[in-house]
Amino acid sequence: MLQSIEVARGARVTPSVVAPRPATPETRESAGLEKPCIVTRHLTAFFGETAAVKDVSVAIPQQAVTAIIGPSGCGKSTLLRCLNRMHETVPNARVDGVVEILGSAIYGEGTNATAVRRHVGMVFQRPTPFPTMSVKANVAAGLRVDSKDRRADQAEKEIVEEALHRAGLWDEVKDRLNESAMGLSGGQQQRLCIARALATHPRVLLLDEPTASLDPLSTQKVEELVYHLRESVTLVIVTHNMQQAARVSDRTAFLLGGELIEFAPTNALFTAPKDQRTEAYITGRFG
Repeated sequence: MLQSIEVARGARVTPSVVAPRPATPETRESAGLEKPCIVTRHLTAFFGETAAVKDVSVAIPQQAVTAIIGPSGCGKSTLLRCLNRMHETVPNARVDGVVEILGSAIYGEGTNATAVRRHVGMVFQRPTPFPTMSVKANVAAGLRVDSKDRRADQAEKEIVEEALHRAGLWDEVKDRLNESAMGLSGGQQQRLCIARALATHPRVLLLDEPTASLDPLSTQKVEELVYHLRESVTLVIVTHNMQQAARVSDRTAFLLGGELIEFAPTNALFTAPKDQRTEAYITGRFG
C-alpha cells in the first residue's frame, strides 16, 4: 500500500516489421499480473466536454515495463498523465473512473496529489533540468530535507549519489555535482531527470516519449536504463517508436481514438495481434 497516500487521505497475421526482444525465463508477466501495480477501471479523461481517453480498464504488472503505443493524438500521453494526477492540472480537464496504485485509489475526496506524485514519478519528452540549479541540486529538488540538520544533509548526499548510480550517470557527473545541469549533454540531462524522479524512491516511473529528442547513442543508454530499472520499479513508457516498445517492454497497450484496443505481452502483440486494427497499425497501414 502507498502509506503516505493513505495518510494523506486522512485517515494468422503476417509477422510484424518490428522485431521484439526474445522472451526470457525471467519475464515477469505471470507474477506481475497476480498482483498488478496499476489498475484502472472505466477511466475516462476529459478536456472540457471532449473525451481524450475513453473507458479504459487495464491492470499493469509490477516491476515490469509497459509500453503504450498508438498514432499521434490517440490519448497516450493523456492516459499516462492520469496515472499521477497530472491531467487535472490542465484547465477544464477532469477524470472519471478509478485509478489504483498498489491497491490505493489515487483520486477521491481528501487524496493528496503531491503524495501521489512522490510515489509516481514522471519524466517528459524533452529534458527538463532546473536551469539555475547544479547537478546535485536538481537531483535533490524533490526531497524535503532540512538543510540545517547535518544528518539530513548527509542523507541527502547519499540519496543523490544513489539516484545518480541508478540512473547510470554517477561516473559521468561525480566530479561535476556543483556545476550547472545545463552543461550536460541532452542525453545526460534526460538521465538526470530520471535520477531526480528516482530520488524520492517512487513505486512507479512514467516516461512520456523520453528519447524523442535524443540522438541514437543517448537513446540506447536510456533504453538500457529503462530495461534494468524494472528490477526495482514499475515503468510505463509512452513511445511513438514501435521498435523501442519491442526492445524494452514486457507488455504493450495499443490505443486508438482514446480507446484501449489491445493489451498483451509484447511478443504476442507484435507477432500475433488479436485485433485487426492492431495488426494494421504495427504493419504500417496507418499511423
